[in-house]
Amino acid sequence: MENFFATFNDILVAIDDFVWGVPLMALILCGGLVLTIRSGGVQFRNLFRALRYMWKNEKGAAGELSSFAALCTALSATVGTGNIVGVATAIATGGPGAVFWMIVAAVVGMATKYAEGLLAVKYRTVDKFGHVLGGPFYYIERGMGKKWKWLAVLFAIFGCLVGLLGIGTFTQVNSITGAIQTFFDPNFDPAGTAGLVVAGRAISWSVVIGGALLAVLVCSVLIGGIKRIAAVASKVVPAMIVVYLGCAILILVLNITKVPEALGTIIYAAFNPAAVTGGIVGSIIVAMQKGVARGIFSNEAGLGSAPIAAAAAQTREPVRQGLVSMTGTFIDTIVVCLMTALCIVVTGAWSPDLGLQGVQITNYAFQQGLPFPAEISSFLLMACMVVFGFTTILGWDYYSERCLEYLIGSRKKKGILAFRWVYILCVFAGPYFTVAAVWTIADIVNGLMALPNMIALIALSGVVAKETKDYLKRLKAAGDNEEEMEEYSDDYSLWKSKPDFIQD
Repeated sequence: MENFFATFNDILVAIDDFVWGVPLMALILCGGLVLTIRSGGVQFRNLFRALRYMWKNEKGAAGELSSFAALCTALSATVGTGNIVGVATAIATGGPGAVFWMIVAAVVGMATKYAEGLLAVKYRTVDKFGHVLGGPFYYIERGMGKKWKWLAVLFAIFGCLVGLLGIGTFTQVNSITGAIQTFFDPNFDPAGTAGLVVAGRAISWSVVIGGALLAVLVCSVLIGGIKRIAAVASKVVPAMIVVYLGCAILILVLNITKVPEALGTIIYAAFNPAAVTGGIVGSIIVAMQKGVARGIFSNEAGLGSAPIAAAAAQTREPVRQGLVSMTGTFIDTIVVCLMTALCIVVTGAWSPDLGLQGVQITNYAFQQGLPFPAEISSFLLMACMVVFGFTTILGWDYYSERCLEYLIGSRKKKGILAFRWVYILCVFAGPYFTVAAVWTIADIVNGLMALPNMIALIALSGVVAKETKDYLKRLKAAGDNEEEMEEYSDDYSLWKSKPDFIQD
């Protein structure tokens, strides 16, 4: 059985290396660069405006959620275990230099996320039941044309797989239960006979019980649909970000003299990984691969998930929602992920000599960096992990169900309900997979989902450029007053109160 799992992991790694090869990384980074240029460097010129829009909702606009609720729904699916475990895994496998490439990907990814949010609102539609539908499958089909529907279908299929096998379930549950075990049963020996034995591998009872309780909680929220998910996300996401960042900032303040050296190590290792890791990571490509892949896992820029939530926002302006969506990448990676990375580097938690992996790395950083007893530090991290992962599970159920609705139609309630129960079953099964296999599977399906979306974003970059130019022109003519922009619009359709209806 051990040989089987070893062979299975080797196969997954080979597929992962192929999917996340140079071509896909180049497509994501170059695509973001193209969108940066064509939008006039929107992430640099309009970041403060975007942060202001994040808190200010439009009045009287159509949609299912406020812009802030739509952002929180998107953040609930992005600010998750990728910010804690994903960063740690990237550093462990790609060295500290992986963080540099993660930030580079995030900077250009802000333009990508902007384009996704813009196109999601521009090409969204409403079904007969009043559900706002939007996302890559709609801007592929309606923006690129019917002949490209096969690409939209491909995206929707991969989106369902990412929900079931990638970001949505296995990685989140595995990371949550790993944190629970680290706190409640830190000395558990997986090679022993204690706990529940699955496929020759012992599982701690804390993992079994924690996983089961998590599945029950997920079930209780998912039956309420998008509005319940958004209600939970709007309250929980801001609070959990404040708590986690508070801990990270405290660690960095207490180790302030080591921060410049940590930043230097990250930059130096990005181009000389072997010199920093002692030869464990000997290739810039490996550092870049792990940084970009984990960055995409964390902020989802280019993945095509966030525009599914952005399409439901109550807004008349595609550009406005694009700006709001863009802040998600800034918050997720440039703020939260960078904080995590610096904590790991300044405390030396990433060192291969320690033999740590996954959440253990971040847990060690918290224990070494916070001025509290180790038990309290571990508890704080565990609490953040549980909440982060829980909200990500909820957000990705919404995403994957919307992908399924595109494939089978929103009328097929039984099919959607069956998918929801399969999703919950995957949550229940998540704790019993190995850490390496879980993250490799997630990387593979993430890459497959990003491919059709990036093709569409590049193809529609001209639309993004035109909409951006028109919006900024009207905003300038109105004296930076959004409420007076309508009379300056050359395209009155931008101000329609409702999206187009479609016929099922």
